[in-house]
Amino acid sequence: MRAIIPARRDRAHLVTEAQQSLSQDIAYRQRRYLIMMAIRGVCFAAAVALFVYVPGFFWAIPAVGAIIIPYFAVVFANGGREPTSTAGFRAYEPRLPVPHVPSEQGSERGASGPADTPREPGPFTASNHRPKGGQETVDRQ
Repeated sequence: MRAIIPARRDRAHLVTEAQQSLSQDIAYRQRRYLIMMAIRGVCFAAAVALFVYVPGFFWAIPAVGAIIIPYFAVVFANGGREPTSTAGFRAYEPRLPVPHVPSEQGSERGASGPADTPREPGPFTASNHRPKGGQETVDRQ
């Protein structure tokens, strides 16, 4: 019975490629959440101050910020760990068909000469176009 030895990696792990520790990641997300909530508080206070002291609807601008910011703060806080490198990601490479490049004119001829070679239609012009049914139409004015 043989032991299976796992293949080695092509390169060594670097310390700079390591992810942040879980506690550092949580602390970062908490700090970002608290900053966003502080901005929300400032927006709310500005909306109240503008509502009381300034005539008009200027209070609506910070009020919208105070309403929308909590959604983004919660989404960012619960988002989980962020990828630190793109080593595991591959760029999208579509599998498109290879365009046909015709070879030289002489090599495309059939066995008995140019009669075997299918002709490609020329450019569309009014003189070589016939409507269905084989009859020509004439515009009468």
